[in-house]
Amino acid sequence: MRSPVLKPVQAVGFDLFNTLITVEEGALRDAVARLIQSLVESGLAVDGARFAEDHRSAAVRFIQETRRDGRETHNRYWIQAALEAQGVRIPADDPRIAEGVEAYFSAFLDHVRLIPGTREMLEAVGRRYRVGLLSNFTHTPAARAILEAVALAPHFEVCVISGEIGYRKPHARAFEALLSGLGAAPHATLYVGDDPEPDVQGALESGLRPVWSTYVRDRGVPFAPGYDPDRQGPEASEVPRISGWDELLALLDGVDPSS
Repeated sequence: MRSPVLKPVQAVGFDLFNTLITVEEGALRDAVARLIQSLVESGLAVDGARFAEDHRSAAVRFIQETRRDGRETHNRYWIQAALEAQGVRIPADDPRIAEGVEAYFSAFLDHVRLIPGTREMLEAVGRRYRVGLLSNFTHTPAARAILEAVALAPHFEVCVISGEIGYRKPHARAFEALLSGLGAAPHATLYVGDDPEPDVQGALESGLRPVWSTYVRDRGVPFAPGYDPDRQGPEASEVPRISGWDELLALLDGVDPSS
């Protein structure tokens, strides 16, 4: 049985977290601990336990607000709000907050892991199609540092980071930036991602052809922070589902991975 996704393909785009890389359990806890240590060392009066909870609440609130118009948020605002909850009022662009942001993301550099076979898969796909990345990531320097750390950057003709363009998936502007960088038509572009709302539904609404990757879900691998594991997957029969890179390559070769 041939999958309907196998109409002519010009390009393939990929999500990053939970699709190409995973994050070890405990990464978020380590990140917040490093953030708190940085703020304390900079002379700010921070109650660690309270700050951790206030920071988590602020992150959830700001991320939820992005769903109204798709505009990206940034971690500095979460930190500012958490500090303000403790009576510490400083601007979001204060250098002490900037140092805290870098300390926070340094943990993810230590805890990210490449899904096995990813580089080989990207090499194979890149020999046949234009290849790009589109990731929801608030702090662009950290995203690009992670790509360099796992040696993925050279495999992409374009790397679109939401924090850089100001919009996050599922907003159409995010997918438009990917398509512009690839020079490909929406209907001829596959987008491979793990998250049903921003990746699958977002790609569909922007005219791309999504491929739902369930590698992390199927293997019980810890989800990267920000992912809602309770989100239901797509029901549409035209959305292929893959659980490994061999299935993606088979799909591109004209073999339905569900057969």
